[in-house]
Amino acid sequence: MSQSHLSPQQVAHIAKLAALKLDEATTQQYAEGLNRVLELMDALQQVPTDDVLPMHSPFAVAQPLRADVVTEGNQRDVLQAVAPAVEAGCFLVPRVIE
Repeated sequence: MSQSHLSPQQVAHIAKLAALKLDEATTQQYAEGLNRVLELMDALQQVPTDDVLPMHSPFAVAQPLRADVVTEGNQRDVLQAVAPAVEAGCFLVPRVIE
C-alpha cells in the first residue's frame, strides 16, 4: 500500500474543508480512487531518472520558426474610433477598485 494512504475519515475531513457534502459510500469511493493515484505517484518516484537529460520538446527535430516580421500595420486609431473613451492613445475603462 502507498506510504501516502488516505483513510475515508481523512477524505471526509478534506471534503468538509472544501465545503463538499459526501455520503459514506462516495467518501469510500473517493478514498479508494485517491489512494490509487497516490500509489501511482509512489511508483513513479521509484523510476530512475538520474541519467535522463531534461527535454525542451518531445520531438527529435528542431521546431520551425517563422520570420519575426510585422504583418499588420498600426490600426490603433481605427480600433479606438469605436471605443467609448480613450485618452493619449489608451483605452479608458471604469474604475473597479476603490
